[in-house]
Amino acid sequence: MDVMSFNSPQGQPPCPGGMGEDEWALRLELAACYRLFHHLGWTESIFNHISARLQGPDHHYLINPFGLLYSEVTASNLIRIDLDGHPVRPTPYSVNVAGFVIHSAVHSHRPDAQCVMHTHTTAGMAVACKQGGLRTDNFNSAQLFGRVAYHDFEGITTDTAEQGRIVQSLGDKEVLILRNHGLLVAGPHIPQAFATMWCLQRACEVQVLSDSMAGPNVQVPQSVLDAIPLQAKPFREMPGGPRRGQLMFDAALRGFGLRAADLA
Repeated sequence: MDVMSFNSPQGQPPCPGGMGEDEWALRLELAACYRLFHHLGWTESIFNHISARLQGPDHHYLINPFGLLYSEVTASNLIRIDLDGHPVRPTPYSVNVAGFVIHSAVHSHRPDAQCVMHTHTTAGMAVACKQGGLRTDNFNSAQLFGRVAYHDFEGITTDTAEQGRIVQSLGDKEVLILRNHGLLVAGPHIPQAFATMWCLQRACEVQVLSDSMAGPNVQVPQSVLDAIPLQAKPFREMPGGPRRGQLMFDAALRGFGLRAADLA
């Protein structure tokens, strides 16, 4: 498999007529991400969402068709919608209202949030149900220190009145733990959001498992937490190299044998 197949035109299936090359490339990458979530088990039947914003002044973004499993999502059946949740092209599918409420809120108020991911994983929901939320006492959670916000549970997110409160809760953070609900990650592109979600999901899994064991956890000193951003700098800044998270995203695609040619 060409490791750059989702980033280079030569590795992509032909772009459909009437669609820009940039949109087609984004559709392929987003469809690949849905398949990764399927293989990793980060799914909740036909629910939950990963969205990616398209370039341009219209603030349109791509989201999964309601009623399809993540394993059924393709580049072609992803729905392009506006910030009001209306499809801008003919589609036989509908949009999950809860997906529109959450994702439109973030996309419309955070220009840097080009990709938004929302999950209901068991470990993520378990941590979201705990009053203390995500602790910073494991390798992965320590890396998220200072990057996590919380939003109080208001029931099923189908009321547009909640959008402003979601945005206010998220602020300038990358991670939003929806209390009693699940996890949300906002990133500048799909690979970085995927890498952040991986770190967040692993942090939750480790916390859930460590809480099942006898004895107190070893706490990470504040001085160590404060030093982590500088320690992680070589992984975040690779001048002239791939986007942050791209190496991990491409490796996951190879590991599950996902090819752009199979996702059109």
